[in-house]
Parts: sequence; structure tokens; C-alpha cells
Amino acid sequence: MTQEHEHESHAGLIWRVFIFLSIITAIEVFLGITKPDALYLSKFLGTSPLNWIFLILTLVKAYGIAWYFMHLKQEKAGLRRAIVWTSVFLICYLATLVLIEGNFIGDVFSGRYTKWFYR
Repeated sequence: MTQEHEHESHAGLIWRVFIFLSIITAIEVFLGITKPDALYLSKFLGTSPLNWIFLILTLVKAYGIAWYFMHLKQEKAGLRRAIVWTSVFLICYLATLVLIEGNFIGDVFSGRYTKWFYR
């Protein structure tokens, strides 16, 4: 008794994911090079909208990589939720801490400790 297993090629899916991730990366590089003043010089929730765009696009790329290349798509819903939501909350928490502390350090040291830099 022989069992025949059909092998399904995932080449098309891999190319679609590759193109999707490449487009997101190209957008990030374009925004990083051009730094539009409207996104870079304004403030939104403690930092510039450009920083928020970078954070969101990076999270989308990380999610796409984990979903397709780390095979989270084929896992049970409970395991997917445990991995994805834990990561999302941890990344949001760490990003918030970095933004708050970076702003605090910038405010504290912008005066007397960095006067030599602005001469």
C-alpha cells in the first residue's frame, strides 16, 4: 500500500510576500531619505509622525515575516494569538518607553549640557 502525497509549491506565495515586504521597505527607505517636513517637524503623541510611520511599517513587516516564513498561519488560533498579541503588547510597551525616556533626556540635556554643540 503506497501513499501518494501531493507537494504543493509555495513559490508564488513566497514571491508575493517578497514583493509586499520589498514595497514596504522601499517606502521606508524613500521616507528616510526624503524626510518630508510635514511628517518630520511636527509632533504627534510625543514624537514625529514619521517615527510612527516607521514603527507601524516595521511591525507590519515583522508580522508578515512571522506569519508566512515562520508558519504561524498554519498554527492553531490560540497559539497564534499568544505569540502575536504578546509580541504586539511588548513592542508597543518598549516603543512607548523609548519615546518617553528619549523625550525626557532630550528635554533635560538640551540646555546646559549641550551648549558646546550649538556654538
